[in-house]
Amino acid sequence: MTMPKKIMLLGSGELGKEFVIAAKRLGQFVIAVDSYHDAPAQQVADEREVIDMLDAEALDAIVAKHSPEIIVPEIEAIRTERFYDYEQQGIQVVPSARAANFTMNRRAIRDLAAKELGLRTADYRYAASFEELQLAIEAIGLPCVVKPLMSSSGKGQSVVRNSADIGQAWDYSQSGKRGDSTEVIVEAFVSFHTEITLLTVTQHNGPTLFCPPIGHRQERGDYQESWQPCLIDEKYLRQAEEMADKVTSSLGGAGIWGVEFFLADDGLYFSELSPRPHDTGMVTLAGTQNLTEFELHARTILGLPIPEIQLLRAGASAVILADREGDNPRFTGLKEALTDPDTDIRIFGKPTTRPCRRMGVALVSGKPDADLASLKQQAISNAARVTVVCDER
Repeated sequence: MTMPKKIMLLGSGELGKEFVIAAKRLGQFVIAVDSYHDAPAQQVADEREVIDMLDAEALDAIVAKHSPEIIVPEIEAIRTERFYDYEQQGIQVVPSARAANFTMNRRAIRDLAAKELGLRTADYRYAASFEELQLAIEAIGLPCVVKPLMSSSGKGQSVVRNSADIGQAWDYSQSGKRGDSTEVIVEAFVSFHTEITLLTVTQHNGPTLFCPPIGHRQERGDYQESWQPCLIDEKYLRQAEEMADKVTSSLGGAGIWGVEFFLADDGLYFSELSPRPHDTGMVTLAGTQNLTEFELHARTILGLPIPEIQLLRAGASAVILADREGDNPRFTGLKEALTDPDTDIRIFGKPTTRPCRRMGVALVSGKPDADLASLKQQAISNAARVTVVCDER
């Protein structure tokens, strides 16, 4: 008889919620941790904790209190350096302490990819002050992209198109950063025509597996729509798989990774990597694969077999956004959004709103050879039919 594992989830947003559901369906026990009460994953977990995960002592205290067997990070704003000690205590950190530490900081992962592994990336520089930012932009050229070293969902990220944008880009990077560092990365702008997420599954006892590629579109550095499969030349798909295998093998551990690439007229560029389910991968909730990204994450963490990953249907997703700050969110238009066949709406259950906060997702699926442009437009239309209403502050 196999006893359930005690899993501590650090970060309890919408991705964490779907992971908890997948883990619970496999009979596991989950403690969901976040900085506020009633975060989405806390609503479906066995227990919850509310702490500042950047407080190392608070993090140590709840780990000691619950003695989890597995720690699953879902966000960047964590004292990830503590993970090395947790591994020494015999706790499984997902995918690994090394992976979590490298990928929570854009400097570490970019230097690993570009300098150590030789992956093709956009030209980049670092800056820790406004003056250094000006020098970095002078070296990189315009346009360019400025990102905090630690942030998520596009927070603090902006495109600098002329010198008048530099001050605003610096201020926004500092207001949107997570953690203590003021440092930013300045990237040359890649004129890409396709942005790809390659969900990559690494296993302790099994081969590395790849999901069919997912295309996506971003605004403000944050995902707006995604679709699967993303139809790209087989040559570039093999290159993406090779790059993803190289970087995940270097970081080590078991779990699902969201590896992002730019595809431009002059070829493929490695962009970023997340050691956890990816927001663009919510399209797998439309039944595009035999296992969603969350089910894949749960299986590989628990050491359960994944015989194969199959593409079953084509699908698309589009986010449902709030447009103001408020409490007690409600949703209108669900009936209209669910009228079409092969559609679904997932409301995340976030207790508060703010402008451009993701509150749900519209999902659409069709036959494997369905017209992707039509599926994307249907997902966008269904998301637009849903309105977020709240008590304004």
